[in-house]
Amino acid sequence: MRILGIDPGLRITGFGVIEAQGQVLHYVASGTISTTHLAQAELPARLGVLFDGIREICQRYQPEVSSIEIVFVNANPQSTLLLGQARGACITALVSAQVPVLEYTALQMKQALVGYGRADKTQVQDMVRRLLALPGPPGADAADALGMAITHAHVGQSLARLAKADGAKAAARASYKAGRSR
Repeated sequence: MRILGIDPGLRITGFGVIEAQGQVLHYVASGTISTTHLAQAELPARLGVLFDGIREICQRYQPEVSSIEIVFVNANPQSTLLLGQARGACITALVSAQVPVLEYTALQMKQALVGYGRADKTQVQDMVRRLLALPGPPGADAADALGMAITHAHVGQSLARLAKADGAKAAARASYKAGRSR
């Protein structure tokens, strides 16, 4: 399964693409989409850059699913609002590319990756480097995005097993009911 992880930001959005084959993870690509070349007041243009960048990544790497960080509320409501708009541009691009979107908090990602929800950036970078056998740590934004993809690889497998178990349970219930009605 090819997974695209996204760490949304209005100035810099990180992306990371991995392939998961069972428990084995393979690095495909990572990087950032930057809007720093645009003036801060050019919000629509910055959102357009994010939208176009995510669409281009989807075309190039053909992910089967994506995972994106859920926006946290910080002390500055204006910053939270702007981050939410950046996230919305990314999600809209994914939906327009027909890539399913799953969402995880930074705490969930750090818990899944490092085993500690309050891990710092360097711990995330180091664990991403180890899990994907990279020669060096990726940049902070790309590492967070790769972390989102890895989180979905781990959580997605668990969800698939649960769905399979629920399906088997439903089939057993239906078989039991059919046997009782005879």
